Amino acid sequence: MTETATLDAYGTLSEPATLTIQRLLPGPAERVWAYLTDGKLRRQWLAAGDMEMRVGAPFEFVWRNDELTDPPGRRPAGFPDEHRMMSRITDLDPPRRLAFTWGESGSVSFELEPRGAKVLLTVTHRRISDRPNMLKIAAGWHMHLDIMAARLSEGRTEPFWDGWARLQAEYDRRLPG
Repeated sequence: MTETATLDAYGTLSEPATLTIQRLLPGPAERVWAYLTDGKLRRQWLAAGDMEMRVGAPFEFVWRNDELTDPPGRRPAGFPDEHRMMSRITDLDPPRRLAFTWGESGSVSFELEPRGAKVLLTVTHRRISDRPNMLKIAAGWHMHLDIMAARLSEGRTEPFWDGWARLQAEYDRRLPG
């Protein structure tokens, strides 16, 4: 994790099936917004995919987590080298708010709030189906946001999959069963 990434770096359950995680990132908000919405920049920390900036617009996320860090770490069994998911933009207020469906069942929102030279990014992932998915999602957002913070500050992070595995175990201890 980078030092610029933390507020309290760990996500929390704001409701039983809702994870909220925050990061204080180097600004300005327009730069962080670009990392959320530009497929080429988003590919560096989360997933590729072009996004038409219009409420209702469909888009596809394409994850290639092995490409996020060098080395990538050891990918857990059962995870493919590429994962795809269709989503749809549900709310848009550049450069303050972006929300979209998460596949067929959930939703994710990003809210940006300027804090001097930094930006408070709040990620809220709603309607997570069960505890095993909650642990995977919490570790995933945590690690992806650490990578985003590193890209914004020209820092480094641990290998993606090693960090994800460590964080999944930590979230198993932290989140209520």
